[in-house]
Amino acid sequence: MHGRPRKVYKPEEEAASAAKAVKFRSLQSQFLSNHHNKIYTKEAIDLSTKLLEINPEAYTAWNYRKLAVEDTLSRQESDPDLVKSVLDEELKVVESSLKQNVKSYGAWHHRKWVLSKGHSSVGNELRLLNEFQTLDSRNFHAWNYRRFVVELTNRSKHDELKYTEFMIGNNISNYSAWHNRSVLLSSLLERKADGFMPSQKIPEEYELVHNAIFTDEDVQSGWFYHLWLLDQTVNVETPLLISSWPPHGSRINLSRAGCLNDSSSSSKLTTFPLILYFDQAVGGVSSSTVAIDSELKGIEDLVWEPVSNKNSQVSCVWVARLKYMSSEPCFFPKEYKVKVRIGNSPGIVSSRGFNFSVPYEFVFTARVEDTVQEEPREVIVSWTDGFDIWDAQSEDLKNLVNLDQLNGQMDFKWRQEAIAEEIDLFRTLPDSNSKIGKLTIARLLMAKATMSENDVKGVHYEEILKLYNDLMALDSTHYHYYKDEHSVALLRKVTSSTESLSRHLFRYSDMNNSVCLRLNNSSLSRIASVEKLLFVQMLDLSHNELHSTEGLEAMQLLSCLNLSHNRIRSFSALDSLRHLKQLRVLDVSHNHIGEHSVDTTRYLCSSPLSNSEWSQDEVGRRMTPSLVTKYWDAYFVLRDLNLKQLDIAGNVVAGEEFSSFVPQVVPTLVWLNGHKLRS
Repeated sequence: MHGRPRKVYKPEEEAASAAKAVKFRSLQSQFLSNHHNKIYTKEAIDLSTKLLEINPEAYTAWNYRKLAVEDTLSRQESDPDLVKSVLDEELKVVESSLKQNVKSYGAWHHRKWVLSKGHSSVGNELRLLNEFQTLDSRNFHAWNYRRFVVELTNRSKHDELKYTEFMIGNNISNYSAWHNRSVLLSSLLERKADGFMPSQKIPEEYELVHNAIFTDEDVQSGWFYHLWLLDQTVNVETPLLISSWPPHGSRINLSRAGCLNDSSSSSKLTTFPLILYFDQAVGGVSSSTVAIDSELKGIEDLVWEPVSNKNSQVSCVWVARLKYMSSEPCFFPKEYKVKVRIGNSPGIVSSRGFNFSVPYEFVFTARVEDTVQEEPREVIVSWTDGFDIWDAQSEDLKNLVNLDQLNGQMDFKWRQEAIAEEIDLFRTLPDSNSKIGKLTIARLLMAKATMSENDVKGVHYEEILKLYNDLMALDSTHYHYYKDEHSVALLRKVTSSTESLSRHLFRYSDMNNSVCLRLNNSSLSRIASVEKLLFVQMLDLSHNELHSTEGLEAMQLLSCLNLSHNRIRSFSALDSLRHLKQLRVLDVSHNHIGEHSVDTTRYLCSSPLSNSEWSQDEVGRRMTPSLVTKYWDAYFVLRDLNLKQLDIAGNVVAGEEFSSFVPQVVPTLVWLNGHKLRS
């Protein structure tokens, strides 16, 4: 195990081992009899001690001893001396077991349990820990137990921080000491203890880790700690609103038929989505924490819902369907100002427990026009014709696209300075082909680009992309990780300015000049920067290397999506699309769906065979239950979509049987694989 060769035992050693096994089985048989019969005599407890001397990992024996202690204490609680002697005996048994196997989970857990009974001596516990940490300074069991003792006895975290520095000084490759330091600092920085303001302490920590990295560049523990420090530098504890739809200052056209001239409804009461995109998952978004002021009728009692594939009540993306009542039929459009205020009332809280404390408001204009809509034509959407390039200077484009993050009130000065210093330092590494060095510079440049002005971002992204290309060539073992990071950097570059984004934006004339973003043939393996793409209605991601659609759930205006010629292996990988209520056209042709007989990605969704909510009566009236069972992952994704056009050709699954099943699941479907299903 862990690269150690298997030991070849001598005959006399094998004989001794066999005798030990016979003794153990005999003791175990007697012990289990005592355990089952709840015998807690001194002789029975001594028997369990002998069993643990042979095998400290005998969990049942440790649990038995807990029951025995509880039984003794229940009868002798009034005698403190007896209680102390019983608990002292348990501590001795644990110590003896740990000397035999210092990594015994059962022994360490039992010692925690004894201490939790109120019997502890800080001096004795630290003596024991020092003894074991001298033998193995990286033993994570001992470090974990040390944190437990510190919390239990309210030992000074400042003292513990000094201890980690001492241990790191003795051995810079001590992963456990670095980790313990990060745990201690996280707590101190979070509550901003005296002398632990992030703007002061984090730069000091960079100095400490530089000593380790530049002492021995090949020791990875320091690099891992540096990565943790970078996260502390970049990530802000307080949740921030970084994007919204509609964006501030925009003007959107609404008709009686719905949002942005969408013709999916004909009732007087119509809807369009309001989208809030936070930098981290938050909860508590509601009509009490988000106020909307407008003369537009029908916006009362707005319901905010988290957009999450995990059915969670916390999410980065929150959506409300703003129902509005259009004016009485008239020949002239009417404009309404809509003001959205967030965070003026408490209640929005991150998943880590931090309050949204940077109130923000944005205002947009809704232009409502009662129009007589023609019956929509059932024409197949083409991804090859009808696209017009969008001028980067177009007022329409500027009206829709707002690439500035909404975190202007945050002070990034010390963070930017710290990252700039790190970049300058790591450029001096003697080994220009150091993989960890290149990766660190790429991460630092990405952090700098995130907090930089638009006019210099492009320069950073060019270097980042080159670094990840170098890493893919140097380190094939981690190729897919570098590929994903390269994709993130490329999408950040595309969305870094209106000019760069406009090169990929088009108008699709056959669908009321819908906004189309074309990122086909971009070698993308991961989706990112969707917070800057909330306005997109058509998205072409064909001829890439995507394995899933994770992230697209935020793009609530999306009506057409092209995912052909990617590496999608199952319908479960399309699970995020269930949240796109306006999606009408989906192309997943020429992927790998159904190609793999055993595909673990299918288990992202629960099988209907084990889902209590599914029943044959529910679907039997309009589809074949056996097909639902066979294609359950497709059923759970497609049943929530109101598609009119679907292309699945070129996938192994796209046989006659499945093609006959799809229209049963999606009754709104008109076109399947380019063929019209009904007139």
